Amino acid sequence: MSQTSFFETIRSELFSGTLTLDQRTGMEIILARWRALVPHADRRWIAYGLATAHHETGRLMQPVRETFAGSSAQAICRLERAYRRGRLPQVSTPYWRVDAQGKSWFGRGYVQLTHRDNYATLAMATGLALLDDPDLALQTEAAATILVVGLVEGLFGGHRIAEFFRAGTADWAGARRTVNGTDRADLVAGYARHYDAALASAGF
Repeated sequence: MSQTSFFETIRSELFSGTLTLDQRTGMEIILARWRALVPHADRRWIAYGLATAHHETGRLMQPVRETFAGSSAQAICRLERAYRRGRLPQVSTPYWRVDAQGKSWFGRGYVQLTHRDNYATLAMATGLALLDDPDLALQTEAAATILVVGLVEGLFGGHRIAEFFRAGTADWAGARRTVNGTDRADLVAGYARHYDAALASAGF
């Protein structure tokens, strides 16, 4: 695969003609994690993983805290404020509130991993010590591992990425169920198609 060709293609298609070093580095790490963890992955799985990171990080392609906060304290404050103002009607348990161990389970990473139980699930699946230090999900390689393993094993939304991309079948919009139901499904599908075309043109 020619990474130069890949980055040239997506630079114009998805990044308004400009790629930062952080964006490029983030994508390189995600691609490397796919190769290391799932060496025979369908190209469309990889494209959808990149599209998920693109969407969930606001195209920063670096792991982020929920609300794009600059610190844990700021993320907790923003979420609490939104909750008290009734802007999070889907939330029954304020998962960001600091627990007895002094830890908060707000969203982190390339996929917004929330709730202690979900951190525990991904910790077991990846071998990462996420329960000891949830901020590990903000480290690029760890976040990429969580992204890949979660998509392949269906640990985010209960659906494996292989359900949506098989021989002769590609359900780009339906694949959003691997992460977050049907929320922005068509938007993420559009990103994924661009990533898939770029990977193909680069000889993947």
